[in-house]
Amino acid sequence: MALQIGIVGLPNVGKSTLFQALTRTAVPAENYPFCTIDPNVGVVAVPDERIGKIAEVAKTATIIPTTIEFVDIAGLVAGAHKGEGLGNKFLQHIREVDAIAEVVRIFNDADVIHVAGQANPKDDMETIHLELMMADLQVIEKLIAAADKKARGQDKEAVAELAVYQKIEAALNAGELANTLELDEEEAEIARKSQLLTRKPFLFVANADEGATIEDVPEALHPYSPVLISAKIEAELARLPEADAKEMMEGLGLGESGLTRLIRQGYKTLDLITYFTAGEKEARAWTVRRGAKAPEAAGVIHSDFEKGFIRAEVITYEDFIACGGWAGGRTKGKVRMEGKEYEFQDGDITLFHHS
Repeated sequence: MALQIGIVGLPNVGKSTLFQALTRTAVPAENYPFCTIDPNVGVVAVPDERIGKIAEVAKTATIIPTTIEFVDIAGLVAGAHKGEGLGNKFLQHIREVDAIAEVVRIFNDADVIHVAGQANPKDDMETIHLELMMADLQVIEKLIAAADKKARGQDKEAVAELAVYQKIEAALNAGELANTLELDEEEAEIARKSQLLTRKPFLFVANADEGATIEDVPEALHPYSPVLISAKIEAELARLPEADAKEMMEGLGLGESGLTRLIRQGYKTLDLITYFTAGEKEARAWTVRRGAKAPEAAGVIHSDFEKGFIRAEVITYEDFIACGGWAGGRTKGKVRMEGKEYEFQDGDITLFHHS
């Protein structure tokens, strides 16, 4: 699954530095707005210690983790919905991602200019949210006009769409992000097709000074439970060999990197789980949405697996390790045969049978 998280924020809040650290990919990070004009995409492995243990039991040296793509998007400024800055080009790049990672600057550095003159996390967030909401209002108004015209002709589908669009319009006009609106399954599907920016899941990143703690996070950010990161430190860690990075982390009193927390939070925000395949050739992690049934999970590997799905042999991660692999799991009755209605669980290890 090519799942993407777009990194957004005002210019010079540390988005590109964070992206560099995440992907170890060199992108421009000069001290001026709009240095990142085109989106940069980096594929990032989702940290999961289970896959190494699975590989040991399966006796394979080949490990393939599951991944998420991060997209570094140029800085947003006030008036973007009217074409200011990079305007519609910027907004279109956000429209294409699955979730939004909003970076808010809380670090102090007089040498790094702020587009508004000074950093104010509350104001910065309001600017970003206002621009996204205004862009969504433009979309919703057009959708309402089109649906209203069809609804007058007794088009039942258009009547349902119009009701949802009007709910969203009311929420946006009240200053609420569309993702705060409670919709039933049918309404949510209508909203999803509209590709609204503020209907997407959000996660928040507080880019702080070295040594900052949760007490340093401004009160305005508290309701969003941000991931606290020093992008500058994370970028330094990413450039070091693994052993040196570990030593530096220990010196800073870090149990794990901020990037690891961010990647995990992104995975959680998208409501994803990991399942595994394991054999002599490789141990591999796969991403699937929570609640996915067996054929859909099989389709992540190959569309033919979904079309020709017959059954899945499934064992939990804990039983696989305890039983010493597939053979021990079968002997001890821990391997189950599951059909098309089985919902995959995080940590399942599977072998698909298909025609």
